[in-house]
Amino acid sequence: MFLRRYIERLKTSCFRQKTRSFSITRVFIIVILFSLVTFFILSYKLMTPRHVRKMPHPPVPKVHCRFERKMQFAPRDHNTRDNLQISKKVLVIAESHYPKLVRQIVQTLELARFDYKIESTGKHLPPLTHLDKGRWSVIIFENLEAYLAMDQWNREMIDKYCKDFKVGMIIFVHSSDELGIDREKVTGFPLILRYNMGLRDFHLNMYSEMWRIARPGEVIDGPLEDDDWTVFEYHNNTYEPLAFARAAPNQFIEGTEQDNSTLVAAILDVGKHDGIKRVFFGNSLEFWLHRLMMVDALSYLSHGKLSLSLDRYIQIDVDDIFVGITGTRMTAADVEAMVQAQERFQKKVEGFMFNMGFSGYYFQTGDNPENEGDKKILEYKNKFWWFGHMWKHEHSHKFPQQRLEQSMLKNYQFAKEMKIPVHHQYAVAPLHAGVFPIHEELYNAWKNVWDIRVTSTEEYPRLHPAWRRRGFIYKGVMVLPRQTCGLFTHTMYYDEYPGGPQVLDKSIQGGELFLTFLFNPINIFMTHMSNYGNDRLALYTFESAFKFVQCWTNLRLKQVPPLEMGIKYFEMYPEEKDPIWRNPCSYKRHLEIWSENKTCDRLPKFMVIGPQKTGTTALYTFLSMHPAIISNYNSSETFEEVQFFNGNNYYKGLDWYMNFFPIPPNATSDFLFEKSATYFDSELAPHRAHALLPKAKLICILVHPAKRAYSWYQHIKAHKDPIAMNHSFYEVITATNSAPQKLQSLRNRCLMPGIYVQHLSRWLDFYPARQLFIVDGEKLKNQPAAVMHNVQRFLHIEPHYEYNDLLRFDPKKGFYCQTMSNNKSKCLGRSKGRKYPPMDQKSMAVLQQFYSKHNVALSHLLEKYKYRIPNWLEQELSSSR
Repeated sequence: MFLRRYIERLKTSCFRQKTRSFSITRVFIIVILFSLVTFFILSYKLMTPRHVRKMPHPPVPKVHCRFERKMQFAPRDHNTRDNLQISKKVLVIAESHYPKLVRQIVQTLELARFDYKIESTGKHLPPLTHLDKGRWSVIIFENLEAYLAMDQWNREMIDKYCKDFKVGMIIFVHSSDELGIDREKVTGFPLILRYNMGLRDFHLNMYSEMWRIARPGEVIDGPLEDDDWTVFEYHNNTYEPLAFARAAPNQFIEGTEQDNSTLVAAILDVGKHDGIKRVFFGNSLEFWLHRLMMVDALSYLSHGKLSLSLDRYIQIDVDDIFVGITGTRMTAADVEAMVQAQERFQKKVEGFMFNMGFSGYYFQTGDNPENEGDKKILEYKNKFWWFGHMWKHEHSHKFPQQRLEQSMLKNYQFAKEMKIPVHHQYAVAPLHAGVFPIHEELYNAWKNVWDIRVTSTEEYPRLHPAWRRRGFIYKGVMVLPRQTCGLFTHTMYYDEYPGGPQVLDKSIQGGELFLTFLFNPINIFMTHMSNYGNDRLALYTFESAFKFVQCWTNLRLKQVPPLEMGIKYFEMYPEEKDPIWRNPCSYKRHLEIWSENKTCDRLPKFMVIGPQKTGTTALYTFLSMHPAIISNYNSSETFEEVQFFNGNNYYKGLDWYMNFFPIPPNATSDFLFEKSATYFDSELAPHRAHALLPKAKLICILVHPAKRAYSWYQHIKAHKDPIAMNHSFYEVITATNSAPQKLQSLRNRCLMPGIYVQHLSRWLDFYPARQLFIVDGEKLKNQPAAVMHNVQRFLHIEPHYEYNDLLRFDPKKGFYCQTMSNNKSKCLGRSKGRKYPPMDQKSMAVLQQFYSKHNVALSHLLEKYKYRIPNWLEQELSSSR
C-alpha cells in the first residue's frame, strides 16, 4: 500500500515537471518567433525606400530690402597714390595669439586672402619699413588697451610710421569688467566710451566715405544678441559716426530701461586730431555686420591697397538630377518651379543658369509623378547647362581607366540620344573621388571622352576649414574650389533642417553662406536633386541669399560658363596653378577616396637634401648598405636622384613619385629614403616636401662653400660645358650682371647654393629643427664610420650597423669605399673623387669675402637651434677675427 502511494506520488511529480518544462520551452519558442518577426518587420521598414511626404506650400523667403539700389550712393573707390608706398600686408597686434577675437581677425584676413603677421604686445615691434617702403598697409589692435598701454618708444614709433606712410589703424574696444565704471574718457583722445550697453536697431551711416562693398540703408531690427557693447561719445570734428543704434535694456544690469536716444556704435577718426586715421569697433567680429564693415575699413585705411573686387561669379551645380530613391525626386511641378525660380534669379544674377549633372542609368526609375518630372527636365533641357557624371554614378577611384571610359561613353551616348546640350567641358566626380587625391585614370578618361578642362572639388587641400579651399591645375584640367551652401545630399525640408531652420536662416543672413559670397570672388555650390523637390529648399536658400546680398552689399552677382570661370580664377590667383601634393593617409576623408591599391608605405621616412658637390652620393651609398634602409629606384635620367620636389617632375604627380619606391618588407622597421641634392637650395622644395612628408627627417651636408663652388665648376667643366671650358673659375665667379646670361647662370650655380644660412632658414620655416641633421662634409670624407654612427642615432634605426668593418680607405681614390665579401673594395664611379688643380689664391680671396657675412649668419643660426658648428666653419670664423 505504501509502495503504491509512493509510485503514484512519483508519477504526479514527474508529470508536473514535464508540464513545467513544456511550458518554459513553449514560452522560449514564442519569444524567439516574436523576435524574428519583429526583426524582419524592422528590416523591411529600414531597407525599403520610404515614400516621403510632399509639402504643398514650400517656405517663402523672408528677406526684404528697405531701399532699392538706385536710391543708394555708388560704391566708393578708395584707390589713391598713397597706396604705392605701402605693401599689401596687415600687422595684427594682440595680447596673445589665442583670444577668440584674434582668431576672428585672422579668419577674416584669410577669407579675404590678405597677408598678415601677428605680434604680441609688450615685445619689440617688427620692422616697419623696407627700402623706403612701408611694410604694413593697415595695423589692427585687438584691444584699445593694448594700444594705449604700449611703451613710449613703440607708441611713438608706430604713430610716426602711420603718419609718414598715411597708414590707418583698426581698433577694437572691449567693455570694462570693473564694477561701477560705465563711462570713461580715452587718455590722449577727445573721446568718451560708454560700456556694457545693450543695442537695438543697428544701421550704417549712409553718408560715410568708407562704404564700398557695404550698402547702407538697411536696419537690423530689434535687440542685438550681446549686452556688452561699447558706444562712443565725442565733441570733436575729427570723429565721424560709422554706425548708429538705439539703447536696449541690458539684461545683466538691473534698472536699465529702454530709451530712444541715438548711439554711435562704430566710429571713424579722420585724423584731424593727430594725423592718423582710425576705425573703432565697439564689439567683436562675432557680430556679422562688423565683418562687412571691416572689409571696407581695410580698403579705406589702405587707400585701396586691400580692396576686394565687387564682382562675384556664381555657379550652382545640381548634382545627380536623375538619381534618388522614390519619394525624394522631382515632379513636373518641381521642375516648373525650378524654371520659374531661374527666371527670377536671372534678375539678380547676370547670366544665371542652373548647371545639371546627370547619370543616365537612373533616368525614369522613380514612380509615375517623378518619371514625369524626368521628362519635364528634358523638355526644358535647353534652359539649363549640363555636365556628365558616370553612367551609374560610380566612384572613380575604384576603377581603371578603361572601365571609367566605358561608363563615361554610355553617359555620353545617353546625352546624344536625348539631345542634352553638354558643351562646357566641365565635369564633377561623384563623391569628389579621383579629383584630389589624384586618380590619374580619371583625368585621362575625362580628356579622352568629354575633353574636360574644368572641374571642382571641396577636398583640396582639405574639406575643413572651407575658407582655405584652393584651386590647382593638373594635366590641363583646372580644378576650382567648391564652396559650402548649407544644403546636404538629403536636405529636403525647412522645418527638419539640422539644428532647426533658424540655423539655415542665420547662415543666409550674415552667417557662413553670406560670408562665402562676401569673400569669394568665384563660388561654385554643389546641390542635389532632392533639394529641389519636396519643399524646394534650394530655391528658398539661394533666393534668400541673393536678396540678402543685394540688400546689404554693392556686390555684382554674375555667372559665366565654367571654362571662363576657370580662366578668371587663375588670372586672379596665378600662384595656385601648381598643385601641392599632400599625404592622403594623414586624413581619413582623403584615404576613403584614394585608390584602394595604393599605400603610403611607399613614401620615404627621410631624405638627403644636398647640397650638390658636398658628398651626397657617398652618403647615399653608405646609407644603402644598411640592411634596414631602402633607397629609391634609380632614374633613367637623373640616376640615383628622383628630383621630384624641385622641378618639372613634381607635375607628374604623386603616383609617379611613389613608383620610385618599393613596398618595404616591414613598413614599421624598414626605412625608405631618397637623395636629391638639388632640393637644398630650391625655393619650392621645402614647402612641397613638408606638405607631403611633414614627419620626414632631413639630412644635409655642409662643406666650405668656396670648396663647394670650385667643385661644381670642375664638375661642369668635366662634362664639357662650353661656358666652363671657355672661362676660368675666377672669370665665372666675378662675372657681373651685364655678362652674357649663360655666364651669369653658371656664376649663380657656383655661388648661390653656398649661402647655406639662406637655404637652411627656408627649410626650418617648415620643418622643426629636431627633424634636420647637419653633417660636416669634411668629417664624412675623413671619418665616415663615426658620421654614420651619428646618422643612425638621429634616425633611431635598428639594428645598429657597424660601418668600421665595412668601409676602407682607398688611397688611389682618396676616399673611403665599401668592403666586399671577397675583401675587395667597391668604390664610387670615375666622376667621384676627380683630381683637379687647386684653386688659385685670388679666387679664394673673392670667395672668402663673398661668403664672410653669410658664414657669420650661419654660425648664429646653428647656435640658435643648438646644432654643432662644423670644424671648417669654426676655422673660417677664427681666421677672420
